[in-house]
Amino acid sequence: MSITRFAFPTIIHFGAGARRQVGAHLLEQGLRRPLVVTDRALARLPVLAEFRTHLTGLEVAVFDGVRGNPSCAQVMAGAAAYKAHGADCVIGFGGGAALDVSKVVGLMATHEGDVLEYVWDHPQVRPIVHPLPYFVALPTTSGTGSEVGRSAVVSENDSHVKRTVFSPAILARAVFADPELTVGLPPALTAATGMDALTHNIESYLSPAYHPLCDGIALEGLRIGACALAAAVAEPGNLQARADMLMCSMMGAVAFQKDLGSVHACAHALGAVCDLHHGLANALMIDIVLAWNQEAVPHKFDALAQAAGVAGDGAAFVGWLRELKQRIGIGGGLAAHGVTPEMLPRLVPLAARDFTGGTNPRPAVEADYERLFRQAM
Repeated sequence: MSITRFAFPTIIHFGAGARRQVGAHLLEQGLRRPLVVTDRALARLPVLAEFRTHLTGLEVAVFDGVRGNPSCAQVMAGAAAYKAHGADCVIGFGGGAALDVSKVVGLMATHEGDVLEYVWDHPQVRPIVHPLPYFVALPTTSGTGSEVGRSAVVSENDSHVKRTVFSPAILARAVFADPELTVGLPPALTAATGMDALTHNIESYLSPAYHPLCDGIALEGLRIGACALAAAVAEPGNLQARADMLMCSMMGAVAFQKDLGSVHACAHALGAVCDLHHGLANALMIDIVLAWNQEAVPHKFDALAQAAGVAGDGAAFVGWLRELKQRIGIGGGLAAHGVTPEMLPRLVPLAARDFTGGTNPRPAVEADYERLFRQAM
């Protein structure tokens, strides 16, 4: 039997009002000059201004250069802002894009070179040799779970291909998960990010990698999200549903240290080629890919159905996912969202090469990905 290492080190402050504890927490660490990393849209909303009222006693600067899918250029601009402010810590405030950028702003503020030189599959990957600035994370969406992840996904500036910096060193030192920060999220984004969270739990459970701890977390995360997502979309002010989706999101991100699968391989390609929102891309592919995967691990699909409260077997679970998408307003196939058959020559090889597909329960080659994309049209 091989030796497997398990680690769940993130400290999480969870609950309504948790954001109010950030200022005192940083002061307790002897920190005074945080850089808040967020996206342009969020920076202009009252939610950020309200959060800043809880940072009294600190000299705060804001970097709001994150937009769309996070890019290497955004990371380097954030690192420059960190240095210009003379910052001593980073506050990540936002959805998955802002949090992924914020994780590596401190890295690039304290290390030489370009962020792409630190991605895990670089042929001469640079090591992280210096201590990183203290980093805390506040999620404003319930999808990626980036606040508890040890990876940061950033896109190449020109090709938009997603690359991953992976290291426990970039983990948040503390997470302040406040469901009140997610209440203002519009229904369409609540739906898309919520499907991202469900996909993380589902794909991590289906991964053939050995990690029983993550399996248990994934099934419970799915149970919580399956009960809460429709309510969070239909009732934006339902704080319990928002809290449950935030927990589902974090559990999915903890679980997927076990790895993901071909739904994410397709979604990463769609993000690179079509600039499609990651959660929406997962939602558009998940039932197509899972229907194809089912014959490989039917017993696991039965467990997914049970966890989601679906009567019937694994096939009924895939049907439930299709119905859930319709209920929360995610309709149509890829074509309805701007994807055309002419894009397949770019989409297929990207998906086939994506590292997440390596732990799909059913091995997939380019011909399989082409068929899956065509079915999803």
